[in-house]
Amino acid sequence: MICKYLSICKILILDNNKVNLFVKYFFLFVVIVPFFLSCQEAKETKKYNVAMSDSEWKNILPQLSYNVLRKSFTEPAFSSSLNFNKKSGYYACRGCKKPLYSSENKYDSGSGWPSFDREIKNNIEYDIDYKIGYPRTELKCSNCGGHLGHMFNDGPRETTGKRHCINGAALIFIEK
Repeated sequence: MICKYLSICKILILDNNKVNLFVKYFFLFVVIVPFFLSCQEAKETKKYNVAMSDSEWKNILPQLSYNVLRKSFTEPAFSSSLNFNKKSGYYACRGCKKPLYSSENKYDSGSGWPSFDREIKNNIEYDIDYKIGYPRTELKCSNCGGHLGHMFNDGPRETTGKRHCINGAALIFIEK
């Protein structure tokens, strides 16, 4: 079956004298693209302890926090006051208030976003996203599924070597 599709593709894509441009693009978008998309595995939808409708999230979160947590936006670098916070306490998810990071694990990475070398155990979910064309480790709140940021392997070598680069709009700070 695949050989049949490939031979048709070869005729349509390589032989400019037999088929006009319109038919080539029609075939590409109606047959080839859906065929390859159907080969991808469907991702399971995870159930979170805190689940709300989109309109409920919009009602309880500031606009920037909603865009970051629910739509996976990134806030501008150096825009969060939490980036410069040196107080003792912990950082929780702005959406569900689940504790995510201790101030003891925060450091200045110079990236423009609050950075941590590790999370509070079992409170962060790891996922892979391809939103910018290559795989990155996405960090989410394990309680509500809110997007927090990404993890990189350029953190402090003397601890974990990891940098959890987190959007300040996704967090609230609870002082000790």
